[in-house]
Amino acid sequence: MSFSTDESAALRLDREDRLAPYRERFHRPPGTIYMDGNSLGLLSLDAEESIMAAVDQWRRLAIGGWLDADPAWFTLGETLGAQMAGLVGAAPDEVVVTGTTTVNLHALLASLYRPEGRRRRIVADKLNFPSDIYAIQSHLAMRGVDPGEFLTLVPSRDGRTIDEGDVAAALDESVALVLLPSVLYRSGQLLDMARITRDAHAVGALAGFDLSHSAGLVPHRLGAGAGGDDVDFAFWCTYKYLNSGPGGTGALFVNRRHHGADIGLAGWWGYRKERQFDMALDWEAADGAGAWQVSTIPVLSTAALGGSLRVTMEAGIEAIREKSLQLTDYLIYLADELLAGEPYGFVVGTPREHARRGGHVALEHQQEAVRIVKALRARGVVPDFRPPGVIRLAPMALYTSFTEVWHVVRHLREIMERREYETFGAGRDVVA
Repeated sequence: MSFSTDESAALRLDREDRLAPYRERFHRPPGTIYMDGNSLGLLSLDAEESIMAAVDQWRRLAIGGWLDADPAWFTLGETLGAQMAGLVGAAPDEVVVTGTTTVNLHALLASLYRPEGRRRRIVADKLNFPSDIYAIQSHLAMRGVDPGEFLTLVPSRDGRTIDEGDVAAALDESVALVLLPSVLYRSGQLLDMARITRDAHAVGALAGFDLSHSAGLVPHRLGAGAGGDDVDFAFWCTYKYLNSGPGGTGALFVNRRHHGADIGLAGWWGYRKERQFDMALDWEAADGAGAWQVSTIPVLSTAALGGSLRVTMEAGIEAIREKSLQLTDYLIYLADELLAGEPYGFVVGTPREHARRGGHVALEHQQEAVRIVKALRARGVVPDFRPPGVIRLAPMALYTSFTEVWHVVRHLREIMERREYETFGAGRDVVA
């Protein structure tokens, strides 16, 4: 795309934006520029409508809503999972909406991590979101496997990114499972999932991915079909790019070749649906990914996902990805042109190549990132901070304009020129 530093260029890009009408489908906080959708997406009118419809069905149908609501609550996880499957390149029975991100990881590890003989090691990375590492450590310890010896964390060469070649170098026949994020939560690097999966399979290991920073943004091909990456399992939250609300119900993918595996964390919601209310004491797993459900689905919080998925599916994942790359290209261009050097001192820590970039831009400022974030918030810009010195800015394809991106960079220039950050304390907030 053709960029310039003039505001007129941003206005032109907005006029040409095919997804611009979707902005009106979201509640945008008045007087703010919201750049934190990679932590919590905004409420859409569609999600709000779905929540209220679920409340109304609860009011009218009471317990009858399990079968008579639209969609029926009893199979809501399977219904939404099948709708979401196209976004991640999976078959409908390979995806289910259930649990939350780390809970789903626990359920998957309990079933698919099977240490045997020499094959006991798990490979992850040093830049992963800590919750994934906590879960891995706990599963190793529960199996009597020393995490200090059998958890290998691939290091970063630059503190920002992970080299897929370094992942490959960590693999041998002692590895049972590889677990990595699709997108690194600090820098926004998009990993080559296909290569990592091939390398894992070549040594007989399983490959799993945390898609929390890519689901609803990056078109994935998880399944084993033509052109698919043939990933073994994946899991993700739905409250970032899928806009399902704070703590929204998560989702998971299990490759069909693992259907029928012994379920390590069994619960009644993963029982075969047509026999679930037989209340038999003998376990009989549901078909497909539904077997990895544990507890009753939280209908009211899950309802929002039905509406937010409708917006995403209508816009189309390919169009969302295209605009996301345009927005982050533009932000990186403006940062290079207007925020590098003195007195600004910002460095872009996100890969420039489209194939290696997720949906946010990491602006690094090692000395004053915390105080700059506070100064931005005082001006009505909502970013977030990740230590040690990363300001994450996430322009969202469905509701962020190019003009808003231009204004964020203007605010940053003025904050630095006027040294406004000096009026704020250096300690981060409890929730960063």
